[in-house]
Amino acid sequence: MLYGRATEIAAIQGVIDAAAAGAGQALLLRGEAGIGKSTLLDLAAEHAGPRTTVLRACGAEAEADLAFAALHQLLRPVTGLLDALPGPQREAVAGALGLAAPSEDRFLVAAGVLSLLAEAAADGGVLCLVDDLQWLDRASADALLFTARRVRTERIGMLLAVRGDGTYKGVPEIRVRGLDDESAATLVDARASAAPAVRARLITLTGGNPLVLGETLSSLTPDQLTGLRPLPDPLPGGAQLFGDPITRLSAPARHILLAASLEPDTTLTLHTAARMLSWDAKEKVTGAGLKVAAAGLDEAEQAGLVVVDGAVIRFRHPLVRSAMHAAAGPVEVRRAHAVLAELVEGDRRAWHLASAAVGQDEQVAAALAASAGRARARGGYGDAATALGRAAELTPDPWARARRYTDAATAAWLGGRPGQAQTYLAEARALTTPPSLPDDLYDSYNPLDPQDQQDGDLQGRRRLQGLQGPQAQQGLQGARGPYEHRDPYHPQDPTDPAPRWDGLRREVRQLRGRFELNSGDAVEAVRILGADDSMELLADASEAASYAGDVRALVEIGRRAAAHPPGFLRDVVAGIGRMLDDGGGVALLRGALERVDELREAAEFLWASAAASHLGEADLSAELVERAGRVARVSGMVGQLPVVLEFVSTAERLKGRLAESEAIAEEGLALAREAGYTNSEAAHLANLAVVAALRGAEEACREHARRALAIAVPHRVGLRAGVASYALAMLDLGLGRYDAAHARFSALAATGHPTVVWRSTPDRVEAAVAAGEPGSAREALEGLERWAAHARTPESRALLLRCRALVDGDAALFEEAARLHGEPFEAARTALLHGERLRRAHRPGQARAHLRSALETFTRLRAEPWARRASGELRAAGETAGAPGAVDVTAALTPQEARIARLVAEGASSKEVAARLFLSPRTVEYHLYKIYPKLGITSRTELARLL
Repeated sequence: MLYGRATEIAAIQGVIDAAAAGAGQALLLRGEAGIGKSTLLDLAAEHAGPRTTVLRACGAEAEADLAFAALHQLLRPVTGLLDALPGPQREAVAGALGLAAPSEDRFLVAAGVLSLLAEAAADGGVLCLVDDLQWLDRASADALLFTARRVRTERIGMLLAVRGDGTYKGVPEIRVRGLDDESAATLVDARASAAPAVRARLITLTGGNPLVLGETLSSLTPDQLTGLRPLPDPLPGGAQLFGDPITRLSAPARHILLAASLEPDTTLTLHTAARMLSWDAKEKVTGAGLKVAAAGLDEAEQAGLVVVDGAVIRFRHPLVRSAMHAAAGPVEVRRAHAVLAELVEGDRRAWHLASAAVGQDEQVAAALAASAGRARARGGYGDAATALGRAAELTPDPWARARRYTDAATAAWLGGRPGQAQTYLAEARALTTPPSLPDDLYDSYNPLDPQDQQDGDLQGRRRLQGLQGPQAQQGLQGARGPYEHRDPYHPQDPTDPAPRWDGLRREVRQLRGRFELNSGDAVEAVRILGADDSMELLADASEAASYAGDVRALVEIGRRAAAHPPGFLRDVVAGIGRMLDDGGGVALLRGALERVDELREAAEFLWASAAASHLGEADLSAELVERAGRVARVSGMVGQLPVVLEFVSTAERLKGRLAESEAIAEEGLALAREAGYTNSEAAHLANLAVVAALRGAEEACREHARRALAIAVPHRVGLRAGVASYALAMLDLGLGRYDAAHARFSALAATGHPTVVWRSTPDRVEAAVAAGEPGSAREALEGLERWAAHARTPESRALLLRCRALVDGDAALFEEAARLHGEPFEAARTALLHGERLRRAHRPGQARAHLRSALETFTRLRAEPWARRASGELRAAGETAGAPGAVDVTAALTPQEARIARLVAEGASSKEVAARLFLSPRTVEYHLYKIYPKLGITSRTELARLL
């Protein structure tokens, strides 16, 4: 029976009602053990509508390391609906549940879970009830939390019960506390006849915890209840509540409880208990042994500690499990694991062997590593990381141990657990650092530092460490090779596998650099990655230097890359370095771009985009980024999708598709936060700031920019800091604050990121001219001419011509630029500037056509300050009526709706849109249902015509 809980019941009913109305909600119920969370979930199941599908799962500590175990529980009743999902999502979920070949993309698995629940909710809604969230396997928890944050347009309600202090971002929660005094008193009176003073004292001592109250009442004597004898001091709490009942059990019953706490399967429990009674884990179980074990199970059930539910034994409360482990002790628990390892197979056997192990054991470690491989193949990176970390602990061979710690770090990172990844990487690094070289000395050398290059490895390290003479000689002997004779794993015997250690050291270094680049200090990432001459790490170092805005490092890395054999990646890295050095990398970059049709990976398209960008061809760069985004979504660029979306959002903005840019940045921001990619958060915030600036949303622009700079500045991510600063400058320019805009652009040109500087140069020219600074405008134009000297694309030429027209006053250049433009926002800006010049030259009749065209485009893009400026110029040119077609037909759409509308207009089906945007097909249909009336249309055909 439930006592009190009016607040909690109202919150739960709110979730149920919202889901029934198609406005899904999720709610976290957080509270201590025994507080009543499970009872509230049971109540929710009773309150669900008659047509509502109720899906339940309960976390079990014994299954916390088995990837997707909880999803198996939850989704088993609805797996028949898998065929309704988009292909990639269907395959990912089926793979996760062991019904098909596995998929490594955890985002696809999570999106597929959302889609499957949406399908199940089609008729009467779905209510998902998840108990003991803290014990769910990580793969299941990740997928369910991903879903919980995205159910607001579905008929899905989710209630997640948890204890402990775990963080679950993006899911609202309610704290389930002890019963109020009145409700607690009612509970006490229903269970026992206690004196009023005793009742009040019990309520105070238990904090109104229903379980503790009930168990305490059942253990008190009549004299204690009436107050003739004192209450126990202190009262038993937590697992102690069930300590006494367990100690009173017979040995068979205790073995039953212990076995059930590790494997709830009834048959397994009976066999395990029978073997434990025989003291031989491998002895064949006899009928007599099973009979004794069955009697123990009956005894435990009669004691009220467990319930036999068909093939499964369920504990009356999770605290019974904890109490059993405390009573048994570690030796008995390991023995039970050893018995179970003989009775089960696959992943369960591997974990039981690991839990039974004392000391290192390669066979057990290998079994656990194989289990991790299976989890990773299904997208369960968090569980794979835990398995690999434990496998590493059990591994006796130093190299294999370092290898497994490295793999564990990678899996943890891909699973969105950067803290765990750093812990494992530190272990791998400790194992791979040469014993002859102290850690701080080994890492101090910077091959990108000209002084280190001049001094040489040995002298450079001496200088950086402040060491002199023999001390330095002893500590730094042979910085690049001769230390091997001191390393026990690198004897001078040529048959020794030294190269495998070198390769592993390189991989550890690469991971450290990537971790820094994604969530730490970009300049530190350059230093780490740049200390190796392999082409792969040089490319990573070049990427890091680009983020940091370190031109000197980019030049030096390019020089070192040029020493490698020709190839796409080498040509791009070397070409970028040459372009920034002496402008001589054109042939290398053009050659790389000629191989674009051969590219297949998203990362390759991003490198091609970088090549185009350094040739001054921003439009081609944006096109290549779009291709990278399409590839990343369908191929599962595991762990890097938030990073890819940084560039996709920017590309959409550069193409003038502001709504799409905003929607992608919001999606990328959510994914970056879920993955723990702090620097990617800054990128998406900076892009949102620019979109807000172009729309004149000053408050939003400043807030997004502030948050981006709060990350980018201390992390020395110059690219993202530059974009955030650019947003503030564009805000001033759009709002007509030309002096302030010119000052910001000038500061950016002096100290900003080189890519941001050249891409913002057309804006700087416009601000300088408007602010009455012709000299500054001409200086900026000269810089743009140098950067765009080798550009061939129409858009790059159009921007250059517009800037020349502004500086030189040649109206014919505006006309030529207008013919070349392909991007609507920039074309409208050119038309606006041209119209302004014509009106000021007293040619209003000619000006009006250009101004009208600019106004229409700005209005359609919701670039409000630019539209106001064009409208004002149009009125000044003598046009008083509104411009024809100036009403924005898409202004009423949200960014997500605008994005879906565009994809549908391009011919994509709902399933295809869902697959690309990590939505459910029903969510896409829901958005279309809202889009059509907003646009005054009724079909996809009309949508295609309109957009």
